[in-house]
Amino acid sequence: MSPQKRATLVSSSVASVLVVVKLVIGVASGSVAVLASAIDSLLDMLVSVFNFFAIKKSEENPNEEYQYGKGKIQAIAAVIEGTVITISGLYIIYIAFEKLNSESVTTLLTPSILAMIFSIIVTYLLVKYLLKVAKETDNLVIKADALHYQTDLWSNAAVLVALGLVHATGIDAIDAVFGLGIGLYIIYSAYKIIQEGIEILLDRALGGNMVARIGEIISKHPEVTSYHWLKTRTDGSTNFVEFHMVLRPSMLLLEAHRIADEVEEQIFLLNTKKKWLITPHFDPYDDEYVNDALLNGKTLIKQKQEKS
Repeated sequence: MSPQKRATLVSSSVASVLVVVKLVIGVASGSVAVLASAIDSLLDMLVSVFNFFAIKKSEENPNEEYQYGKGKIQAIAAVIEGTVITISGLYIIYIAFEKLNSESVTTLLTPSILAMIFSIIVTYLLVKYLLKVAKETDNLVIKADALHYQTDLWSNAAVLVALGLVHATGIDAIDAVFGLGIGLYIIYSAYKIIQEGIEILLDRALGGNMVARIGEIISKHPEVTSYHWLKTRTDGSTNFVEFHMVLRPSMLLLEAHRIADEVEEQIFLLNTKKKWLITPHFDPYDDEYVNDALLNGKTLIKQKQEKS
């Protein structure tokens, strides 16, 4: 079993335990903050289970039907996870307003506080583990899961503070106010997860620093005259790179292939945690501007035809 899949199983198991503990205490005590945290943990568990199957699918080898693999399932999973987190945040805000309006009383404060301390310790250990796996694998789903549980860690701490203040002051509205703040924070944390998933689905280029390093590798090869039309994207687990490099017109195809292999080998080393699919094109001269002019000419002709 891959480290990514193992991580999702661990996180879903931990979330299951937290759901039971928080739900029992939250319902018994009437604490909106604890109940909100229980709902969030329930969603955590469901998302982690979904992530397991998403990673399993993304790791399938390319076939005739899906020739580039199914890596983008990870991005879809990240968008779904971010959306689920946002919905949970909205529900927590709703529950908080309900408690403010009803002025209900929070009971069983001591068991609630102990439950949240237990939750913080377990969640902290889980976050450390997920961050370790995310660093080793550079997997988008695990990074999203780690970020998700990091927000849980802060929200659990906020619940603990809220319960402590209610216990000290006797003002039950504090519980609802903290629940409202937790809901807003959860929605804010979901934005980054959704954004990264959507950017992958839209084939956004690799980071500027990575693209610059790829360009430097190509241009520094002693037998490459120049390069153009460097294009990059990622599906979360595989980086795709395409470029045109200008070589001597009289060069044998065997030599050109050797140069491409040398360039590709150096690009692979930029990130050994990712798979790479590199497609070099060989040009005897720099045809970047010639082809751009032809493309622009065809576009103008097409526009004139459409107007007529």
